[in-house]
Amino acid sequence: MIVQLSRSSCLQEPQICEERVELCESVCELRGASIGGSMWPESPLLRDAGAAVLTGCVAMAVLRFWEEVGNRALLDQKLCRKLVHISVGLVYFLMWPLFSADDVYAPFLASIVIALNIIKVILIGSGVVKDDGVVNSMTRNGDYRELLKGPLYYACTITLTTVIFWRTSPISIAVICNLCAGDGVADIAGRRFGHVKLPHNPDKSYAGSIAMFFAGFVASILFMCYFHLFGFVEQSWTMVAAFGVTSLAAAIVESLPVSTLLDDNLTTPIASALVGSLVFYYVGGGGGAGSGDGTSISATAAMVFAGSSYYSEG
Repeated sequence: MIVQLSRSSCLQEPQICEERVELCESVCELRGASIGGSMWPESPLLRDAGAAVLTGCVAMAVLRFWEEVGNRALLDQKLCRKLVHISVGLVYFLMWPLFSADDVYAPFLASIVIALNIIKVILIGSGVVKDDGVVNSMTRNGDYRELLKGPLYYACTITLTTVIFWRTSPISIAVICNLCAGDGVADIAGRRFGHVKLPHNPDKSYAGSIAMFFAGFVASILFMCYFHLFGFVEQSWTMVAAFGVTSLAAAIVESLPVSTLLDDNLTTPIASALVGSLVFYYVGGGGGAGSGDGTSISATAAMVFAGSSYYSEG
């Protein structure tokens, strides 16, 4: 439908001109709706189910790639393990905008991918299932029992972060970026350049700790900008400073002997979540409206992690 409007006709019959403009706007809205509807199902649940399947396929493809690298011994086993550590979580994180904003099940459907991997890791780590590709790409020394430590903690952390904080919370950005990018790069840099050890922990180096801070911080900033494009989080210099404080705290905790005693995949996300909750709470002015993204966070968790409730999807 083509509606032609001239300046003279609008001056002579302003009411008719206004009606035609409204008609044109209605047609454009209908066309936009039909285009959007053709891309995604109208049901949020169906859309999120499809997004979960797509996310799973992408994550499995990344895992399969590194399994092949491990099987063929194309890279050092420790390096391969850390590249899995860095890439899988961040690629999974990139897929979050595919999920709808008005479905309370979205974070649960998104976490199914990692939850299934938890089951896989437990089965292989317990010796029930044998998979040399997974063992070679996810363990330090090729012992399948190692899967029940770091890799299992890693998967559980990302699953809990997805369900509790979801994408409207900057805490989720801080936790996943410090865990994946920060801790992953720290190990690589520490092995290559970590000749000078920390005085309070000879198992850690200055190079590794500095690399962890910068990698986690830069990744957090990039994901802040990425999620801001979709209206999930605020983008400001105050947020940049808050991410800097959180990444610094995570790097300090990672350098402590307790991280060596327990596991970096436990201490790093815990530090990021606790410090991030405080920092982003104060950045948000002490609280705010609930999330408009249909998060599954409970009232109790919302009080504990108050910082996550301030940043809501519009």
